[in-house]
Amino acid sequence: MAATIKDVAKKAGVSIATVSLVIHNNPRISPETRKRVLQAIKDLDYHPTHSARGLVSQKSGNIGFIVTEDHFSRSEPFYTQIFLGTEFQAREYEYYILLTTIPSKYTEKDDLPRFILERNVDGIILAGKIPPVLINRLSRYKLPLVFVDYFPPEGNFPVVMIDNIDGALKATEHLIECGRTHIAFIGGDIEHPSIQERFVGYKMALEKHGLPFDPNLTVTNEPYPSREYGYQAAKKLFSQQTPIDAVFTCNDAMAIGTLQYLKEQGIKVPEDVSLIGFDDVEADLSLDPPLTTIRVPKIEMGMQAVRLMIECLNSEQVFVKKLLVPAELVIRKSTCKKQQ
Repeated sequence: MAATIKDVAKKAGVSIATVSLVIHNNPRISPETRKRVLQAIKDLDYHPTHSARGLVSQKSGNIGFIVTEDHFSRSEPFYTQIFLGTEFQAREYEYYILLTTIPSKYTEKDDLPRFILERNVDGIILAGKIPPVLINRLSRYKLPLVFVDYFPPEGNFPVVMIDNIDGALKATEHLIECGRTHIAFIGGDIEHPSIQERFVGYKMALEKHGLPFDPNLTVTNEPYPSREYGYQAAKKLFSQQTPIDAVFTCNDAMAIGTLQYLKEQGIKVPEDVSLIGFDDVEADLSLDPPLTTIRVPKIEMGMQAVRLMIECLNSEQVFVKKLLVPAELVIRKSTCKKQQ
């Protein structure tokens, strides 16, 4: 059986509180007592638990991670990677990450996560679009909040965001360099800040290269950026008479749905239509053809979120900072030079 803090205290002949003070390098402990306690820790091969550390620090040693059920089930490759990044980085600071999901249509009637009600976290990382009602309820607990891939319309919080505008510029300019001139945009949940910014980057690229913006080449009213809605958006676009020789989708899930529709219609990718997504999830490589996309460093985003959280926890003032993570163009076989 593993040694406990009580065992250490008994062997060293001190109180449990004194052992905790030694663990936290408190200067109030005499060198002689410190030496005796450290020797007891070594002899017993004792590893302090978070509860033992918290006796003095008044910290739980836990960071909460909240994501909506939709994000974790439909976009699992994306947000799972962000979660893994938080887990990797938290180890370096000797913190645990506690994961929970909430309904995407969260209301005041829904329960708060247990780790909040039990006061078992020192701060909370929120990934993806979070309902405002939850943000308001969390704010009452005076816990540090860090957002990833989303910034609330109200309030100032530390956030980690993708450089969505630059990524969208790169995607659209790549299609232009491929000789495409009738470039469509497909988006879902356009109120999401990331999707909005990708739409802005798309329009900026068109203007930069002297191509007119045509509303008929855009579908931005799909409720969610999923494969299903990508398929529906592609069906709306290509049922029109407007010529289309390229499609930029706001994420890879919608690109996969678009590719399915194009195949069913006998439209060749990339010969007839070049297709590019955004996110670079693992499924892209198994597609036929493999999907050209914008790579987002998802694990790094999670790591940055934890670093921001640690800064918040160590700051005596309200801490606000926005970090932009760069995005990278990854060219595969779903885009090519337009055939003359």
